Amino acid sequence: MFDSLQSRLGGVFDKLRGRGALSEADVDAALVEVRTALIEADVELSVVKDFLAKVRPLAIGENVIRSVTPAQQVVKVVHDVLVETLGGGNAALDIGSPPASILMVGLQGSGKTTTSAKLALMLQTKEKKRVLMASLDVNRPAAMEQLKILGEQAKVQTLAIVPGQGPLAIAKRAMAAAKVGGYDVLILDTAGRQHVDEQLMSEVQAVKDAVHPHETLLVADSLTGQDAVNIAKSFHARVPLSGIVLTRADGDARGGAALSMRAVTGAPIKFLGVGEKLDAIEAFHPDRVAARILDMGDVVSLVEKAAETLDAEKAEKIAAKMKKGAFDMNDLAEQLNQMKKLGGMKGVLAMLPGVGKVKDQLAGAGLDDRILTRQQAIIQSMTKKERTSPDIINGSRRKRIAAGAGVEVSDVNKILKMHRQMADVLKRMGKGGRFNPFAGMPGMGGGQGMPPGMFPGRK
Repeated sequence: MFDSLQSRLGGVFDKLRGRGALSEADVDAALVEVRTALIEADVELSVVKDFLAKVRPLAIGENVIRSVTPAQQVVKVVHDVLVETLGGGNAALDIGSPPASILMVGLQGSGKTTTSAKLALMLQTKEKKRVLMASLDVNRPAAMEQLKILGEQAKVQTLAIVPGQGPLAIAKRAMAAAKVGGYDVLILDTAGRQHVDEQLMSEVQAVKDAVHPHETLLVADSLTGQDAVNIAKSFHARVPLSGIVLTRADGDARGGAALSMRAVTGAPIKFLGVGEKLDAIEAFHPDRVAARILDMGDVVSLVEKAAETLDAEKAEKIAAKMKKGAFDMNDLAEQLNQMKKLGGMKGVLAMLPGVGKVKDQLAGAGLDDRILTRQQAIIQSMTKKERTSPDIINGSRRKRIAAGAGVEVSDVNKILKMHRQMADVLKRMGKGGRFNPFAGMPGMGGGQGMPPGMFPGRK
């Protein structure tokens, strides 16, 4: 979502770094470009003005201008103000005394129903809460059925559908059911419209007055840009919001909505929807997002994601085999699967610092996550004996494996070479050699190598 902003700001700060010592005029010229970048990213004008008004006095202060690394100090100032603009810290959900009700509001098509299910799954798996979901959308055809199906997929209970009931009656019945059933959290998915209107606001307000929710979350599509900020204003004026969820944050939105919403409404962004799957939702951390925008990386999120998605028991077994110098195709298949769970090669690289500067080189290196799927198909086309003893794979076997996976023989040769390189690395590690974590990965080491300048000190 922040790619274009990251690219523009990266260019501005690269110019500053090239100057060495900075004058006040240098900083002012850079801030003009920062202003342009923010406006082009759909950040609201009043937010842009306030942002620059906070940055400028700090950026031209003596601590920066007389610093040994003034350009780096300017970046730090911009980072700190970005964090402040985005909300300072992560705002957790208020799920106090049960049943804690969460009212989901927003326009039709913003992703309220799917986000309700994502939130329910997250609370049930990570927070170990008993969750009940209820649809109050009596206008959109099959809206209630959609929530029921999503509930079944997420293994979250949904309120029984009673035809003919209105939103207010459903909300009251849901609250009663949550109390009787001993649920910790009740998620109420309200109806939306194509635009903000009086009927929508009156309906949402009536439900809020009846259930007194612990949280009122606005679900907004980040791709709507400046409109998302206007929608947030309208809802917040009538139904005070406690938080915002931005959906489709994995798309090509310009990121301005995220920068504007907190400043305009005062309500923090609490979550980002980062994909279509029910587990594709992540907590919003202003400091981490600011670091991504300024191409500082987000290694903390990467580590957290790894801890959540990777199988520790399998990892320990593979590690034990690695210590003995044994690494077969089954182990390689598991490594590929774990890479996909982390978001693929692009997903992992996006969280590393400095990657923004080599995006074009990475695109040219052919880092397509479909490679992982193709490689898994090749391994699955091997027999059990071939997977445990890849050295027996001769020319005729390669042809059979290629035909089974629907690929060329050259693709089979590549994965066998990749396995061989990784096995060699492990042997060197056993002898105290240097470890290259990317060796053998497609476009990430071995014969192909990383793009020049990918890591400091490497050419």
